[in-house]
Amino acid sequence: MHVIDSHTGGEPTRVILSGGPDLGSGPLQDRAACLAQDHVAFYQSVMCEPRGQPAMVGALLVEPVDPDCVTGVIYFDADAVLGMCGHGTIGLAVTLYHLGRIGLGSHKVETPAGVVVVDLSDAHTVTVTNIESRRVHQAVEVSVPDQGTVTGDVAYGGNWFFIVDPSPIAVTPANIPVLTQMAIAMREAANAAGVGGERGEPIDHVVLQDQSDDPEVHSRNFVLCPDDTYDRSPCGTGSSARLACLAADGSLVPGDEIVQQSVIGSPYRLSYQPGPNGGVIPTITGQAFVTAETTLMFHPCDPYQRGIPI
Repeated sequence: MHVIDSHTGGEPTRVILSGGPDLGSGPLQDRAACLAQDHVAFYQSVMCEPRGQPAMVGALLVEPVDPDCVTGVIYFDADAVLGMCGHGTIGLAVTLYHLGRIGLGSHKVETPAGVVVVDLSDAHTVTVTNIESRRVHQAVEVSVPDQGTVTGDVAYGGNWFFIVDPSPIAVTPANIPVLTQMAIAMREAANAAGVGGERGEPIDHVVLQDQSDDPEVHSRNFVLCPDDTYDRSPCGTGSSARLACLAADGSLVPGDEIVQQSVIGSPYRLSYQPGPNGGVIPTITGQAFVTAETTLMFHPCDPYQRGIPI
């Protein structure tokens, strides 16, 4: 299996160029559902140790339905197939440029959540114009064991987020273990209470927001991903969901740019424009760097051919 690895703000992406499963044709949502239902062993073998690493997201290249798109892509981590991935899209664009498949400028990419636009300003810097994002519930109270009542917003940015602002504890690297366990408990409590999307979609990510001491930085965040690892980047779909909340609160006007930092300090530049359906169209600018070009091997006698179970 031929793959290229990169990182976006510290968050790894593995683009699968060849050797992935045949998902057929048709809408990317259907092909993503096929991947999720029928090929769990495949994506866990690629994402889990010993071949993968915690927090890694896979990007499986597929033929797009929309002929205007340079590629279709289905994202996944070790635990779930994703609707969209912001850091992965930045990493994908940089990887395609590295391969000579696209040049600088704007290109369309088809994802299960919809068509997004990537704009490469140089070999490492990408602006993603995401799908329309929206807040669906404001100030929802959830009873969390050992934490009491936690209040958060539910928002969609390509994945489903429970956003708590402010975080109960400081968003710092030293607090990552505690933040992780806290966010896992919040997600479990929210899903147990039926808190989620309009059609009952479960929460898959949790965002804990905090202020920054740097006047040039709007805020810092901790983002829990479906595989219970934290996002090293500020999370593109999470930042999109956050923009939808800021817009709904009247805290950020269209076109104004802010800097969002991750828990490890890596930044995205964010802004939005009003969406046609009452949400927002987010733009996320970040940097990615290619780290490896690799051929993955799967020996039939390898006891961990399918990865180490998480």
